[in-house]
Order: sequence, then C-alpha cells, then structure tokens
Amino acid sequence: MTAAVSCSAGKSSPTLSVDAARLRAIAAACPVVGHEMLALGKAVGRVSAAPVVSTSALPPFDNSAMDGYAVRLVDLTGNGPWHLPVVARIAAGDARALSLAAGSAARIFTGAPVPFGADAIVMQEQVVSTGGMISLTERPKLGQNIRRRGEDVAQGAPALAAGLTLTPPRLALLAGCGVASVAVRPRVRVAILSTGNELSEPGSGLGPGQIYNSNRVLLGTTLSGLPWVNLTDLGIRPDDPASIRKAIRHAAQTNDVVISSGGVSAGEEDHILDALRAEAAELDVLKVAIRPGKPLTIGRLGQTLYVGLPGNPYAAAITFAQIARPALRRMAGLLEKPDTWLPAVAGFTYRRRTGRREYVPVTWSERDSVGRPVLIRLGQGASASMSPLAQARGIAVIPPKCDMVIPGQTLQVEPFVD
Repeated sequence: MTAAVSCSAGKSSPTLSVDAARLRAIAAACPVVGHEMLALGKAVGRVSAAPVVSTSALPPFDNSAMDGYAVRLVDLTGNGPWHLPVVARIAAGDARALSLAAGSAARIFTGAPVPFGADAIVMQEQVVSTGGMISLTERPKLGQNIRRRGEDVAQGAPALAAGLTLTPPRLALLAGCGVASVAVRPRVRVAILSTGNELSEPGSGLGPGQIYNSNRVLLGTTLSGLPWVNLTDLGIRPDDPASIRKAIRHAAQTNDVVISSGGVSAGEEDHILDALRAEAAELDVLKVAIRPGKPLTIGRLGQTLYVGLPGNPYAAAITFAQIARPALRRMAGLLEKPDTWLPAVAGFTYRRRTGRREYVPVTWSERDSVGRPVLIRLGQGASASMSPLAQARGIAVIPPKCDMVIPGQTLQVEPFVD
C-alpha cells in the first residue's frame, strides 16, 4: 500500500473522483485466503475458490433432444416419402446397448440414449405412424435433435472458474458434471459499529437531541443478506475517544473488515480519526467528489480493511454501495464486475451545482418509445433524508459537470432488486 496519509489530512487532502476513491478502496482490500469444501446444496451464494473440473461429460452420452424417431440418413435416399418399420422403443434410462438395423427406425423419447448407427432424430409431429410403420416426407439434417456426449462440458474440462458467485444455475451445472462438493472462499468477517451520543435504538425512548439509529439497520440487513459475509454487530459507541479506540482495536483483531458510520468528519466531536491515529492505522482520508457523502475514510488497521462511512443515512447508503461494497467484493475473492447501470431518460428538471457526481433516488412508471424508464426524482437530495430512498425504484447518477437536468436528457439508473 502507498505511504500512510496523516489522519489530520481530513482538512487538506485532495478531493477525489468517485472512480478514484473506489479504486483506492479496492486497492486497500486483500482477498481472504484459504478455502473450505461444501456440498453443493450448502454452497449457494458463496464464492468459488478454484476452477472446478468436470468429472463427467455433460451430457454423458448421445441422447435425444425430444420425443420422436431415431433414423439413419443412409436409409433416406432419393425423394420421399420414406417408409420405415419401427423395431425398438427406447425411453430415458434405458440401459440396453442398442444398434439400429439398416432400413428401420426406433421410437425414442427425450433424454433416451441414441442407438448406435442412428444419426438423426425426427420429431414425432413430423411423421405419420400407422401399424408399426412411420412415414416421413422431409429428410432430417445430420445430427438433428441429438445432444452429443460432452457438447455442453467435456469430461476433464473446466466447468466453472474461480471467483464466481455460486448461483443455483451454476451449482446445477456442477451437479450435471458429476461434482458433489466445491471449494469456496472463507466468509469475509465484517464488523459494524455506530458512533454518536445522539443515537438511540428503535423501540427505546428518545432523549433530548437524540435520533434513532437507522444506519445500523441499513448496514446490518445489507451485509447479512450477503452469503459470503460473516457479520458482527458491535452496536453503538458513545462519543468517547477511549471507548471508540478500544472497540476499533478489538474489531480489527477479530475481523477482516471494520465499518463504522459517523464520526469521520473533522469536527471536535468526530473521534474516529483520533482513534485510528492512536492505533497507527494506514489510512487514506478521502474527500470524494460525491453527493451525498463527502466525508469518507478508507484504509487498513494492520491486516484489516477499515471503512468509515458518513453518519447521515442517505450518504452512508450511497458511499457504501458505490465505494465500500466493491472493496468487500474483492475481499471475498469475487472476480466478476457487476454492471447493473441501465440507460434511462429524465422526466424532471433539476438545477444543481457542478463539481460532484450526484446520486439521486428515482422512480418511474412510464417508458419512452425505445423502452427506457422515464425517471421521476424523489426528495430534495438532503444527505439525512431516508423516505426518498425507501420509495425509490433505483438510483440515477448525474455527471459532475452537469449543471442542469432537463426532461428527455439521457441518464444512467441503477435499479434496485425487487
């Protein structure tokens, strides 16, 4: 990692673009090491730790792609129609080693092994069957409706690469290749903590000047929904330097990532930076050209990645999604880069100050003539606002140099998953 930046640099460090801040966060994140073997049924959502080789060809034998009749093209010479006696019936799971005699056909069903000598399957809808004979008028192509052995995955070939999320379709592929268990990366151990005397937990009373702690729910539910994360919730720490330092030190000793919300600005009651400096953390104290969410801290406490998010809820949500989460994906060993941004058009007018990339909550109920969502802006962009994000169908991004958004203007939107 590059030389540490003083934790007092919150006032003087340069302002970074969102992309630069994301790259710094990813650079500070080291993938967790090791692996464990899991049965396929228990591996969904985990990250493959190594390439997986097929132990069986997929499919394991030539088989029929549909219900019909197996034929030999050599028997279909000249002009049709052709008439062939049906000499065998072959169903899925038939273990007989059958050969198709010259001048004959075999009734065959989907998934059944193709008899030796047959080189095409004619759909049952394309023949007339009467009295043990079939008649067909159209000559099939070589290999028609036959799934060849190993055409999906050859035996001994890579079935799946390392660094992939093990989705149900990918696990099904491994099962089809005869693989019973898979090596997965260890879960990333993530600890979250909130700071601030003003915070109270939902369900308890509010004292003078207090607010309910929504960031804890936001981060906790987001992270606990990731199968490759092992989450520890450290609760709320008061604005006390010694308490915050002790909590951060212990969390760094027992976790791969520590994420805090609040206390990362340069105010007199923002004690996170003092605690990190006391723990000799190697940090980039980032001023990011992002709205909302300018105060942000990324760095390392020994071998542990540290992420300090803003305290305001909307700012915390945006900076986590755009900067922290890519770093966590790298720690998990994920090599795929998700690309969920879609083209959309503005259905609103918005005059703004330039200089920062802005993320705004949006919804839509209409699409334009080419199918792009017509976006409606929600809320006024305050970093402490929560209801616009809760009502949104997605987040739209406005480029730093754009001073005014007008209806019909092309924007990018990241839809939320329903």
